[in-house]
Amino acid sequence: MKYLPFVSAELGEPARRGTRWQRAALWFVFAWFLLGGLAHFAFTDLEARIVPPQVPDAQDVVLIVGFLELLGAFGLLLPWTRRAAGWGLILLTLAVTPANVYMLRIHDQFPNIPVWLLWLRLPLQLVLLVLIGWGSRWRKSARHWY
Repeated sequence: MKYLPFVSAELGEPARRGTRWQRAALWFVFAWFLLGGLAHFAFTDLEARIVPPQVPDAQDVVLIVGFLELLGAFGLLLPWTRRAAGWGLILLTLAVTPANVYMLRIHDQFPNIPVWLLWLRLPLQLVLLVLIGWGSRWRKSARHWY
C-alpha cells in the first residue's frame, strides 16, 4: 500500500471513484458540514437560540453538534470512513431537525431571516439527506480508479 488515502479498507484494493455527480454531491456535503460545523463554534450563542428549550445545556449541545459535523465532513474524505460518516451525518441531520422546526416556530426572534427561507429549509433537508446517502455510497465501477 503506497498511498493509504487511495486504498480501500477492503483487502487493500484501490478505492474506486463514484460518478462525477456522486463526487459533486460528496464535495457539496463536505462543504455544507464543514461550514456548518465551523459556524457552531463561531456563532455559538446564535445557534443556541434555536435549540428547543426541552434540550438542556444548549451551548454545550451546539458545540457537540459542531464537532460531530466537522468529524462527519472529514470522515467523508477517506474511503474507509465514508460510509460510516454518511450514516452519522444522516442521523445527525435527523437529530437537528427539531431545532429547525423550533426556529420556524419562533421566527419572530429572527427578524433578519425571512420566514419563507425557514420553511424552505425543511424540504431542503430532505434533499440534503439524499445527497448525503448517495454521495457517501459510491458504487464500484471498473472505469473509475483513484
